[in-house]
Amino acid sequence: MATNLKNLAVVGAGTMGTDMAVRFAASGCNVYLMARPGKSRDNYAPRARRSAADLGADLAKLKIELVSTLEGLPWAELDLVIENVKEDLAVKQELFRKMVGLAQPQTPLTSNSSTYSVGRIGEGLETQERMAGLHFFMPAHLIPLVEVVLTDHTDQAMAQRLYEEMEALQFKPVMVKRDVPGFLANRMQAALSREAWSLIDRDIATPEDVDRAVRYGFGFRYVAAGPVLQKEISGLDVTVAAGKSLYPDLCKDDTPPNCLVDKVARGEWGMKTGKGFWEWDDAQIEVERARYAKALKAALAILQAEEN
Repeated sequence: MATNLKNLAVVGAGTMGTDMAVRFAASGCNVYLMARPGKSRDNYAPRARRSAADLGADLAKLKIELVSTLEGLPWAELDLVIENVKEDLAVKQELFRKMVGLAQPQTPLTSNSSTYSVGRIGEGLETQERMAGLHFFMPAHLIPLVEVVLTDHTDQAMAQRLYEEMEALQFKPVMVKRDVPGFLANRMQAALSREAWSLIDRDIATPEDVDRAVRYGFGFRYVAAGPVLQKEISGLDVTVAAGKSLYPDLCKDDTPPNCLVDKVARGEWGMKTGKGFWEWDDAQIEVERARYAKALKAALAILQAEEN
């Protein structure tokens, strides 16, 4: 199935926006990337070149045009707009207010926000029926999943068209029928993370062993089967029995644990500050990111082989 998306805009040229622009352009779309002068625009070219190389593409041959202002986008030609500015509700709301006044009435206006409800972002604006979440995952040029998130106002036929267009572009879309916090994937991931942080905080396991248990245990199986199919294989009766025993003891905290809060308070944020649970210098970060991308591409190849 060929896509009908010819011209699309990504508003915001940070890491995610750049990767999204490269991915769409590599699929044959004309992409207009709004990048205001500053750090994001300055970092665009090296990031985009690396992302294009990951896809076996030459950035110079991709149709990506940098645009400095919202008003400079070719609004009359756009088939889709994806907002990707910083996670600040007021900034996003003001941006959507402006886009409603600039976009053609039929153009879908979507948000890649992972933090805020799309319903809240578009609250009080006209034409909320053409607003939806279109949520990608980092690194967006390699992770095939995209969530199509409906608000109470989203036109379901439009959402279905977005779903079909993402499929045509070789993404793997899922339809999230209600605009709940965390949507689908991040909501499930948060449940796992809460238990992982709790195990570290209670000194039951080290960060290294938590990661090893996931990568070489049940996480290893998830490339072959998701959690529902995996339990179909092992037996739903066993799942119910295990749940009766285990669920009462699982972490139910409604706030992050001390091991995480304390590190954030000390400025130990991981790679971005050079220290988290591990210490990082530029060389180590480059090696780890290369390893991570290589592993993702290998996993993606396994999944793609199933479709051929």
